[in-house]
Amino acid sequence: MLAALSAALLGHIDHSAILMRVITWNRSIKGLSQDVVKDDFDNEEWETHAAILDKMLAWEKKLYDEVKAGELMKIDYQKKLALLNKQKKHGANSMALEKIKSVVSHLHTRYIVDMQSMDSTVSEINRLRDDQLYPRLKELVNGMAKMWETMRFHHGSQLKIIKEIRGLDIPLAPKETSKQHHNRTVQLWKMVGEWDSQFQKLMKHQKDYIKALNSWLNLNVVPIEHSSRKDASSPPEQADPLIKTLLHAWHNQLENLPIDRAKSSLSTFSGAVQAIMLCQVEELNLKLKWDDARRDCERKKHEFDVWHHKYMERITAASSDEVNPETVEGATQQDLVSEKKAVVDNAESKLRASEESYRKQCKIVRDKSLTSLKTHLPELFRAMLDFASSCAEMYNRLSSIRESQSPVND
Repeated sequence: MLAALSAALLGHIDHSAILMRVITWNRSIKGLSQDVVKDDFDNEEWETHAAILDKMLAWEKKLYDEVKAGELMKIDYQKKLALLNKQKKHGANSMALEKIKSVVSHLHTRYIVDMQSMDSTVSEINRLRDDQLYPRLKELVNGMAKMWETMRFHHGSQLKIIKEIRGLDIPLAPKETSKQHHNRTVQLWKMVGEWDSQFQKLMKHQKDYIKALNSWLNLNVVPIEHSSRKDASSPPEQADPLIKTLLHAWHNQLENLPIDRAKSSLSTFSGAVQAIMLCQVEELNLKLKWDDARRDCERKKHEFDVWHHKYMERITAASSDEVNPETVEGATQQDLVSEKKAVVDNAESKLRASEESYRKQCKIVRDKSLTSLKTHLPELFRAMLDFASSCAEMYNRLSSIRESQSPVND
C-alpha cells in the first residue's frame, strides 16, 4: 500500500495496479473482526464508470498473469509426464519412478488449483461486467437519451426563432462594420469551429469506446478451455451476457446516425461566417484608406489655403505698385495657382473614390451577412435538430432494451 501511495504522490499512477493491491489487501484482512475493519471498497454503489473500468482492468491483468503462469506450469507438467513415461518404458527402478510420480502429481494438483483460481478470477470479472459495468452503461444510455431530448428541444426553438426573423429587415442596424462588430464575428467563427471540433470528438470518442467494449466483450465471452472443465465441479457455461445485447445494438445504431449532414452543416456555416469575416476585414481596410485619403485631402487643402492667402497678399501688394496683371509674370503665377489647385482637386478625387469603394464594400458586407445568416442558420439548426432527434430516438430505443429482449433492429 505504501509503495502504491508513493507512486501516486510522485505522479506515476497505475490505477489498475493500485486497485489490485487494494483488492488483495482487503481480502487479506477480511479474516479480522468486522468491528475492527470497515472495508469501504466493498461499497460499490458510489463507484464511477471509470473506477469500475479500472477495477476490471486490474482483474484482467491478474487473469493474464494466472493464464501465463498456468501455461508455463502445463508445459512443465507435460515435460515431467513425458519423462515419467520414458522412465517406465526403459524400466527405471521403482524409487526413481516414485520420485517422478510425486513431482507429476504435485504439478497436476497445483495446475488444478491454479485453474480453479483462474475460474474465480473470471467469475469476478464477469460479476463486475454484469453487476457494475452493465448498470452503468444503462445509466449512460438513459442520460444520453435525456441529453439529446434537451438538445432536440433547444435546436427546435432555435429553428423556430430563425424562421420567424428570417423575413425581417433591420433598417436601424448600422450599415458599417465597427471594430467591435468585427471582433464579435471573429468570436462567432471561433465558437462555431469549436462547436464543430467538440461535436466530432464526442461522436468519435463515443464510437471508439463502444467499439472497444464490443471487441473486449467478444474476447471476454470466449471460455478458457482446460482439462479441468471436464470436472463436475467446474461452473457450467453460461448464455451470452445481457451487456452483449446492449453493446451490439449500440454499436450498430451509432454507425447509422446521420452524422455527415450535421458535420457538413457546421462546416458550411463556419465557412459562411469566415467569408463574412474576410469581407469585414476588407471593409475595415478600405475604411482606413478612406480615413488616410481624407486626412491627406484636408492637409493639402490647408496647405493650399495658406499658400493662396499669401499669394493674394502679394497680388494685392503688386496691384498697389501698378504692376500690369497681363504680364508674362502674371500669367506664370496664374499657372502656378492652377497647378497647386490641381493637387487639391486630385486629392479630393481620391477621397471620393476611396469613400465610394468603402460604401460599396459596406453594402456588400451587409448583404452578404444577411443573406448568409438567413440561408445557413436555418440549415444549421434544421440539421442539428434532425441529428438530435435521431440520437434521442436511438437512445430511447436502447434504454427500452430489457433483459428478455433480443438486440434492437439495426
